[in-house]
Amino acid sequence: MDALTRILELARVRGALDLRCQLAGGFSLDHEDAGPGEAPFHLVLAGEGVMELPGRRTLALRAGDLVVLPHGTSHRIRDTHGVKQEAPVSLDTSGPLTIKRTAGEGQVLDLLCGRFVHAPDAGQLLFASLPDVVQASLADRHGLPTLEAIVSVFRDEVGTLAPGALAVVTALSQALLVFALRAQMEGNLMPPSLLTLLADPRLGRAMLAMLREPAKEWTVESLAAQSAMSRATFARHFEAKGKQSPHEVLTLLRMHLAAELLRRGELTAAAVAERVGYRSESAFGKTFLRVMGATPARFRRDSAP
Repeated sequence: MDALTRILELARVRGALDLRCQLAGGFSLDHEDAGPGEAPFHLVLAGEGVMELPGRRTLALRAGDLVVLPHGTSHRIRDTHGVKQEAPVSLDTSGPLTIKRTAGEGQVLDLLCGRFVHAPDAGQLLFASLPDVVQASLADRHGLPTLEAIVSVFRDEVGTLAPGALAVVTALSQALLVFALRAQMEGNLMPPSLLTLLADPRLGRAMLAMLREPAKEWTVESLAAQSAMSRATFARHFEAKGKQSPHEVLTLLRMHLAAELLRRGELTAAAVAERVGYRSESAFGKTFLRVMGATPARFRRDSAP
């Protein structure tokens, strides 16, 4: 398993499809700020439109675009000409997936709208360093045939809504999040963060080693060996890419791995401490409180279903 996949697991990210929008004529639909642990997304199946963000920022939307709002920022979806008279909106709730429509002339903007739901704590490992909006074009990154194939699957599944269709679309939505994250990671578009460490071919190996063996007594030298770098070069590049020392990142990962174990409720706090490299339950508890904002016992209690 690669490091990004493991972080996605820790963050408990899952896609949730809310509705399909088929918008024609003049339209302008407002979306309020999302709640904690939610990152709304829109996938453009066909047509064109505009997204307006706070501060008068606008994004052009076209077929194959995936737009993710990592911090749940409020936004507006409107037609490309600037709405003068809004067409009436109707809701079709007869099927498993609600369809929102506006009647009017011209090309239809066909959108799938949903959310990436994640654990508010571990989700910050992924989303905290991302900008307010992430836009990735499947056509640009994967070529038109790939785009057409992916969009075709989405269209077929949401069009027929055969048994299991929403499960297929949800799984594909999560795959699209990975495409969006890759676009940010590979395009040098992000400030130093955990994601920039994961994107680095050599430093990413050290990150994966920490995730795989959190209980190991990692040193800068042993982590540098994982990355095939000298100690000094590794430390310099690691802090430049992540804005944290290797020890700080190791502690952060250990606490989130411990949180995952505490949520499961199968191990005592002492056993969890040992699993993530702490021989002293007291020292583990103090570190967990500092990083996660709650004691292990309180965290386990609050995380109980």
